[in-house]
Amino acid sequence: MTSSLTHSPRKAGRQTCYAAVIFDFGGVLTTPMDDTARHFAREVGLPDDAYRHAVAVHPDGRRLYAQLERGEITQEEWNTGIAALLGIEGTNLMGRALATLRPEESVVAAAAAIRAAGLRTAILSNSMGLSPHNPYEPWDLESAHDVLVFSEQHRLRKPEPEIYELTLELLGLQGPQCVFVDDNPANLIPARQLGMTTIHATDPALTVARLQQLIPHQQ
Repeated sequence: MTSSLTHSPRKAGRQTCYAAVIFDFGGVLTTPMDDTARHFAREVGLPDDAYRHAVAVHPDGRRLYAQLERGEITQEEWNTGIAALLGIEGTNLMGRALATLRPEESVVAAAAAIRAAGLRTAILSNSMGLSPHNPYEPWDLESAHDVLVFSEQHRLRKPEPEIYELTLELLGLQGPQCVFVDDNPANLIPARQLGMTTIHATDPALTVARLQQLIPHQQ
């Protein structure tokens, strides 16, 4: 059966045809990052919210994550810094913390179907470091997507507008030709300002339903 390659919603009397979907990685193509954080905290004998608080709330932890995402520090330096905040052993901390992260199969399948329908797909991810633990490796992203943008490799991070502009440049497309999917609402703002249609990924089923609404596709 032939796949539909475009969607043409009516907006102010105009039709929009999408050529690509840009996906965030953690929490969109994967199971929720908060679930992984809680699991790890329990594993090392800390309160459920301890790890998430250290990396996402504590000012020193937020600074370390921003530096890691921009490639200003190594993953090993991040491991040491976050371990000190938590009072735990830092060896391979990122790998241990992400050990229960799994593909969000329905969204991964939707991305594959969109690409099979003739559109391009890209990953735009704020990096968690690539060495010594590479969280992206099990997903085989290079063969599954057309463009990969990991923040540390470009010394930029979401929501800095330049990293969105870079992704569009690598795709060879303009903002209105793209759909952008992210679980962090702050990361959607620059995408909208560049003319992209955005999806706030709060639930896999809703994300897939919205993608199918915007880009009807069949395999």
